[in-house]
Amino acid sequence: MYTIDDIQLIDGATGSELERRGVELPLPLWSTHALMHFPDQLEAVHRDYLEAGSQAITTATFRTHRRTLEKVGLEHRRQELTTIAVEVAARARDQINPQALVLGSVAPLEDCYRPDLAPDAETCHREHRQLIDDLRGAGADMVLIETMNNLTEATAAMEVAEERMPGRWMVSFCLDAAKQPGTLLSGEPISAITEQLQTASMVGVNCVAAPEVADQVQHLVQLLPEGRVLGYGNIGHADGEGNWHRTDASSPFIYGEYGSQWLQKGASAVGGCCGTSPAHIQAIADRLH
Repeated sequence: MYTIDDIQLIDGATGSELERRGVELPLPLWSTHALMHFPDQLEAVHRDYLEAGSQAITTATFRTHRRTLEKVGLEHRRQELTTIAVEVAARARDQINPQALVLGSVAPLEDCYRPDLAPDAETCHREHRQLIDDLRGAGADMVLIETMNNLTEATAAMEVAEERMPGRWMVSFCLDAAKQPGTLLSGEPISAITEQLQTASMVGVNCVAAPEVADQVQHLVQLLPEGRVLGYGNIGHADGEGNWHRTDASSPFIYGEYGSQWLQKGASAVGGCCGTSPAHIQAIADRLH
């Protein structure tokens, strides 16, 4: 099995790729709906990313924490659904590339773009501990804390990960491209937690439009000169009214060029976030090879 030092290419989006294939993902469950009703299609997505060259794939656990499941009366299935997500990913991995890593996704407890909705630190500790324990128990190789948008929740999730899975966790941030590089959507600077980031296996930026990722990667490389940096962007961005606008990164070929640019800026690994597909990952793999 790969170590974190072997990883240059992770997978791309899961939810938007399932939708592209005709799978409906109603809110608030999002990809958790596929775990319950379309596990075969989910497994196919994982396989296709591995076939495209991904050395690590991410579990569909973005919304299997208790907080979301309570909204639809499914909180009693929290551990079960997280376990299914890890098993589906591991099954795909074992078929295509047994060396690949299964990353357990840990998302913000509320909205990725609404840092003001984040619970207090104690609640974040408690609820992230539940999910990380479930991921560890299900056999995830590592935890990927992703799309973090404020310091309180990010720090809580990182502390839990270091406690429960020391040396086996990564963290990635959703940053504000309109402000100075390294600024969270909350307006807080990542630099405020530089010391805590030293124990992460990798520190990244995600859920930012691909054309904006390079500056963020460069900032992380300067902030953490001894650390491994991860970049995985969106093919577009949402405006203030929630409308989605595609960028030139919709083209797999151009997205591959962006991925190469992030590596040139000092990223150790790259991948894809919202809207990306196996074709986008393949485009980066082609350049790596």
